[in-house]
This record gives sequence, structure tokens and C-alpha cells, in this order.
Amino acid sequence: MLRSTDTRKVLLAGICSLILTVGLARFAYTPLLPVMRAETWLTEVAGGWLATFNYMGYMSGALLAASISSLHTKYQLYRAGLVIGVLSIAGMALTQDMVLWSILRYIAGLSSAAGLLIGSGLMLNWLMRNGHRPELGIHFGGLGGGILVSGLVAVAMSALALDWAQQWWTLSLLAALLFIPAWLWLPEPLPTTAQATHTQTPPSRRWLLLMVAMYFCAGVGFVVSATFTVAMVEKIPALTGWGNWTWVLVGLAATPACFVWDRVARRVGDMRALQLAFAGQIVSILLPALSQHPLLAVLSAALYGATFIGIVSLTLTVIGRYYPANPAKAMARLTLSYGVAQIVAPAITGYIAEATGSYQGGLLMAAAFMVVGMGLLWKMELSSK
Repeated sequence: MLRSTDTRKVLLAGICSLILTVGLARFAYTPLLPVMRAETWLTEVAGGWLATFNYMGYMSGALLAASISSLHTKYQLYRAGLVIGVLSIAGMALTQDMVLWSILRYIAGLSSAAGLLIGSGLMLNWLMRNGHRPELGIHFGGLGGGILVSGLVAVAMSALALDWAQQWWTLSLLAALLFIPAWLWLPEPLPTTAQATHTQTPPSRRWLLLMVAMYFCAGVGFVVSATFTVAMVEKIPALTGWGNWTWVLVGLAATPACFVWDRVARRVGDMRALQLAFAGQIVSILLPALSQHPLLAVLSAALYGATFIGIVSLTLTVIGRYYPANPAKAMARLTLSYGVAQIVAPAITGYIAEATGSYQGGLLMAAAFMVVGMGLLWKMELSSK
């Protein structure tokens, strides 16, 4: 086992990789969407399509990860993801062409897959091979941390009156700093055949199909709020100008949440913990759909941050435990359903918002899918008994 100081470096590398590839390459688009719409030609529909292209890239990365078994190759792809993450952020400042923006958001999606799927799989593999508890709560703190960082930086950039392009440049510099520990401190996996501890019996095909369908529903619930939270808050008169602070609140709630959900799962079981997280996220989606009260919008953001992160962390940890020899491949296969949801839902929500002048329809759609997901979790729990 590596020394504790090395363990901290490995964990920090994973956290930095998630902040870079997901927190900035993916989530920074959310707080920057309103300023891009105000200062460029970007419309509601175009904004939704850029999010869709991002998730097309994410799904392409998931397909690639699911097709590869070599840990050495996965490690090289993880590193490539770090590089293109930085480049995709910087590139957004160089153009206003929709085609180029779409390509850059697609590339950013590839980076997110490298960080979230391949990087997390490598991290779980490292934890199990080095005698640590097979939980990703600390590692996935990088997702919440990424939201928090992107939100705080967006607030600071707005205070400095930076234009939309300057904001993308600033984020690219931050990404370059995060690149250093993410590149240097996550070790390449050893080519051994040693089996990890804490394994579980592989699930039945029926159980696995239910898990895939459940994660599709979770993807719809996640992406609508992730893409449009800041824009929705800015539409509330009492909160105009506070959208980025709401995104900060999402990050504040999400950063410690994975660690907390690990503890909840230990007490009540993985399936029950996932049901609780689904229930909380349904509430977070319905609050802004049913009321424009500013306090409910704030509560919704906090609850969303605390729950979506738990769903991702618990789901990927569970599936990774079932396939300890190559957790990244198992995670990627499951996440394809998540990616399909995130290709479809943002574009649909953008069209609904432009047609109705409100995000309510998109929110109700997302809540309905989450209810279905809860039902699937209940069936999975019954089938495992």
C-alpha cells in the first residue's frame, strides 16, 4: 500500500481531474450561458443545442471507454482528456461560429467522459488494489467542487465586468493549473491480475437492464437543471443578477454530499439510499416548476446539488464494485443511457422554453422521468431480495 501522503496526492489528482473535465469543461457553460446570450447572438434553442452537442461528445467518450479493456489505454485516454479539456475551454473564446462552438462543446464532452468515467474507474481500481474501502465519495467531491469553483469564478468575473470571451479565457487558465496535479499524481495502473477485495456477485441481466433504465431517468433529471438553473433563476425578478450565486450554492451543497451519501448507503443500503436521493431531486425539480418564490428557488438549488451528486456517485460505485477487474468499462456501459438522456433533454427543454417563455414544461418532464426512475429502483430492490 502506498504511504498516506501518496494516497492524499492520488485523491487530489482525481478531484482536480473532475474539477477540470467536468466542473469547468462541462459545468462552466451553465453560469456563462446568460452572459453569452446577452453579449452574443446565442438564442434559447442554440444554447440548448450546444448542451446537446456536449453530451453527444460525452456519450461518444462513454462508447469508447466501454469498448476498451486495456488499463494502459484507458490511462492514456484519461491524460488525453485532460489536454482536450483545457483546449476546449480556451477555444470557446476564439469564435462565435455555431459550428465551431458545437465542435468545441462536443470535444469538451469527450473530456468529461475521460475524467468522470475513465478517471473514476482508474480511481476505484486504485482504491481496491491498495486496500482502501471501494467508495468514491471523496473522489466525487470534485464534481461538487467543480460546480462551486465555476460558480465562484463566474461571480468574480462578473464583478470584474469581464466580457464573455474574457471569462472563457480566465477559466482556461484555471483549467491549466488544475491540469498539473491531475496529470502528475494519478499513477498508471499496474498490469496485474490480482483481484480486488470487497467484490460482489455480478447482477442478473434483468437487474442490469433496470439499472440502465433507471440511470437514463436520472440523466434527464440531472441535465435539465444542470443546463438551465442559472438561466431559470435570472428570470425571477427578485433574483435577477444572482444566478451565479445560485450555482455557487449548488456547488456548496454538492461538494460534501458524496461523502454523506456514502454514509447513508452504509446504514440503509445502496438501493434505499438511491431512492432517497431520487426523492430529494424530484422535490428540487418541482419547486421552481410550481412556484417562482425566490426562497424556493434557493432551496431547490441546494437540494439539487445535494442529490444529483449522490445519484451519480452511488450508481457508479455500485456498478464498479460488481465489475472490479475493469470498473471503468462497466461504468461507461451504464453511462451510455445517461448520455442518451442528456442528448435529448436539453434540446427539448430549449424548444419548450422558447415556445412557452417558461422552463416549467421542461421541469415537469424531468420530474416525471425521475418518478419513473424511483419505481425502477423499487423493482431492483425487490428483485435483489
